[in-house]
Amino acid sequence: MAEAFNDIVLPAEKALRYAAVAEEVAAVLAGEPNVVARMATVSSMLANSFEHYFWTGFYVVDEAKGDELVVGPYQGTLGCMRIAFGRGVCGTAAATGRTQLVEDVHAFPGHIACDGRSASEIVVPVFGPDGKLMAVFDVDSDRPAAFDTVDQEGLELILAQTFGSAA
Repeated sequence: MAEAFNDIVLPAEKALRYAAVAEEVAAVLAGEPNVVARMATVSSMLANSFEHYFWTGFYVVDEAKGDELVVGPYQGTLGCMRIAFGRGVCGTAAATGRTQLVEDVHAFPGHIACDGRSASEIVVPVFGPDGKLMAVFDVDSDRPAAFDTVDQEGLELILAQTFGSAA
């Protein structure tokens, strides 16, 4: 049982959980080369590992357009179909190549409300082994300020070990 105060997991416990999930993901994906299968598995395993996750998934770079993301494997309610680079939290992460940690999505300029229940968000750019942006990994929570640097470090580690490199 998680040590929690007011339903918030303590940072040290959350860091240990991310480390355990990283090991689980690596074990499950060992030898699997298909990127879609890897994305679907990461989305599912993370969505089922953390209570503060509300929507979990990938927006993949549309190679034909180059500056647009298209929804990929995810867990949760209906996602946005396409997001332009520079637009909203996902588009900003894609355009800058940097993780976006947003405590209040309603205060983020240009936030795209795919689901109005979303209150906070973290988006991590995902780079392939060649260093090229291939996707962003988006996690929303219906709780304000649900994500912190522990989430950022845990997600960046899992995505780097799974796809080659992350922000």
